[in-house]
Amino acid sequence: MYPNLKLQLWRAGIRQNRLAQMLGIDETILSKIVNGSREPNALTRQRIAGVLQTDPNWLFEPADSPPSISSADQPAPPDDQARKTGA
Repeated sequence: MYPNLKLQLWRAGIRQNRLAQMLGIDETILSKIVNGSREPNALTRQRIAGVLQTDPNWLFEPADSPPSISSADQPAPPDDQARKTGA
């Protein structure tokens, strides 16, 4: 599954059937791409990213990919924060 693709579709206010029409591909194929059961080729990735005006690498990041920020940048768990502030 490509959650960023779903997010960008929502942000752009474009439904999957409309995007499929814009790209000239079957709605079923696009649905499979969005849900991660079909891998789009490089040209299709570029075309989708172009319509949605975003980076294709970000757009097609799988749902199970590791977070893009390091653990040092993440906030401490609530118990650790309480100890540090003396609460």
